Amino acid sequence: MTKIEAVDVVDLRFPTSLGLHGSDAMNPDPDYSAAYVILRTTDGPDGHGFAFTIGRGNEIQCQAIRALVPYVVGRSVEDICSDLGLLYRDLTHDSQFRWLGPEKGIMHMAIGAVVNAVWDLAAKRAGKPVWKLLSDFTPEQVVSLVDWRYLSDALTSDEALDLLRAGEPAKAAGVARLESAGIAAYTTTPGWLGYDDATVERLSIEAVQEGFTQIKLKVGRDLDDDRRRFAVARKAVGNDIRIAVDANQTWDVGQAIAWIDRLREFDPWWVEEPTSPDDVLGHRAIRSGISPVRVATGEHVQNRVVFKQLLQAQAIDVLQLDAARVGGVNENIAILLLAAKFGIPVCPHAGGVGLCELVQHLAMFDEVAVGGHHPDRVVEFVDHLHEHFVDPVVVRAGAYRAPSAPGFSAEIKPETLARFSFPDGPEWSTS
Repeated sequence: MTKIEAVDVVDLRFPTSLGLHGSDAMNPDPDYSAAYVILRTTDGPDGHGFAFTIGRGNEIQCQAIRALVPYVVGRSVEDICSDLGLLYRDLTHDSQFRWLGPEKGIMHMAIGAVVNAVWDLAAKRAGKPVWKLLSDFTPEQVVSLVDWRYLSDALTSDEALDLLRAGEPAKAAGVARLESAGIAAYTTTPGWLGYDDATVERLSIEAVQEGFTQIKLKVGRDLDDDRRRFAVARKAVGNDIRIAVDANQTWDVGQAIAWIDRLREFDPWWVEEPTSPDDVLGHRAIRSGISPVRVATGEHVQNRVVFKQLLQAQAIDVLQLDAARVGGVNENIAILLLAAKFGIPVCPHAGGVGLCELVQHLAMFDEVAVGGHHPDRVVEFVDHLHEHFVDPVVVRAGAYRAPSAPGFSAEIKPETLARFSFPDGPEWSTS
């Protein structure tokens, strides 16, 4: 019997603040970071996962993961891989861990990091990428992965089963489409708030040349600055390219409505995180106030219950799940099913180290088996730090190409772990 014999946790940080990569109105100087976890097994392969942060506080996230180690070490790999809801249920149902949430905050993100590492391990053992492993599951297997507590007023397990069964006949065609054409991406690379106008213009033009049909700009610090930068980007890409904007939670409700009204002339496709991600009614008011500009949110939504409420309240037009914010793959499956029930396209968030690598699998599973093909589905892409991954994303002609290597694409190269570990890695100890 194969067991998990150890869990390694690495405080991994990249000095992206030096180039203002990732800068926005709320986070002007992020250092993209990962509380990185490796599930070491007695005879291989190992499982890799992480929680994403932006620098200070990553050590606290690492400590939260370490608190889970006694509940993971010694587990049978065969048991947890044959029932991929087992460890997720055990950790989220633990009576004392729940007091620290329940199901939110750093403890929930720690659980998500471990659960995602289990999925990486299971997919490697199955010889499949996670998106294909999930797509090959029966509807009954998929439904068994979800914790249905708190959801049945919006979506029952029987309704989910019917939804998945209805999509079964199209799965083979969906897989073929993904493997030949990939899934549409949009890029945030031109839009970081710390970039000057010349950089915004150059990167916007390059994005169109690379095949992207949508870009995104960070906004919310200064209205005149936003209007000028939006005008630069719109002139650079023309009127046929979608430009979304992202406020990163910086506005009050009325301020969001007024600010977007001043940007209307540039035709914003959506406004992302216009206010607090917990404010369901605020999102609904903003959606009503800025229509037909769309409202998108999700990267900081803390659990499936808040997503449920956003959908029930008709507060969003676009749902942006995040692979490392909630309780891992299992909870994200619940969120995908909720979005499909309400007919809302899922356009995942992927701005941050490793998030593109992970979230592509969830988007592709959604495309094949849950929501089906949607013309407005696009997956965020940022061109940072992919070189550190064993199986990095491949984006060509504005589309994510379906990964074929077994696993969750989460594994970071050993030399990167050594170089960027904080505070003793050479990248930090010599700076």
